[in-house]
Amino acid sequence: MSSDYSRQEMMAIATGREIRDGELAIFGVGLSMLAGYFAQACHAPRVRAMTEGGVYGATPVGGLPWGIECNRLAVNAVSFTSALDALGCLVASGRCDVGIIGAAQVDRFGNVNTTGIWDGPIGESYRPPKTRLTGAGGANDIACGAKRYLIMVSHEPKRFVDRVSYISSPGYLDGGDARERVGFVGGGPSAIITTLGILRPDPQSHEFQLDAYFPFSGVDEILANTGWNLQVSAGVRVVPEPTLQELAALRRVDQTGMLRR
Repeated sequence: MSSDYSRQEMMAIATGREIRDGELAIFGVGLSMLAGYFAQACHAPRVRAMTEGGVYGATPVGGLPWGIECNRLAVNAVSFTSALDALGCLVASGRCDVGIIGAAQVDRFGNVNTTGIWDGPIGESYRPPKTRLTGAGGANDIACGAKRYLIMVSHEPKRFVDRVSYISSPGYLDGGDARERVGFVGGGPSAIITTLGILRPDPQSHEFQLDAYFPFSGVDEILANTGWNLQVSAGVRVVPEPTLQELAALRRVDQTGMLRR
């Protein structure tokens, strides 16, 4: 074990541990790629990685890629096609096993907002947000079509809200069987991994509960930074610290260290 790691590194490693060898996986930009390619470098060498831009089967060269079609990925990709192939064919058809997305806001049912922040309810018709965010990109496609997906987000009250004002990428909507009634191909978010711990959905209500916390955090801190009455799993546990081997694999991916800070 090593205590020489950042909260971002802990979040990336905890997320990467959710990736299984041999899976078809799609990673978003930034920390999502760090988590995904860490898994490939550490315990899932046969993971079939792709980006929403259509870069398939690559291993980062010279550091973590800065985009979905960065030369650090394109240089050794098995194939380089398009977003139509990646999102329209592999993800939308339900063939993609797992995806990783980020969030500006997330609510108790795993719905993600990356569109904007409003100064009150939007109302019956859409109006411009007070603060415009980056948008969904391919995250909406991943949230609708992947067999399961993981959400990575900093654990702060402003990000963990009872109900997002705009659903950029759907989780379990209103909870219960709402997602099944809509008819999405994908199974929904299996975990929210934060800078403090891991939340997982209740099997029936699909409301997210605290499943585990990191060695440097605790239940009280997580509850204080969550904007709804977060339930704590009866089996809540401490997530194991990163091993030296895991940290070495993570840092081989992020050679420049820019996304670990």
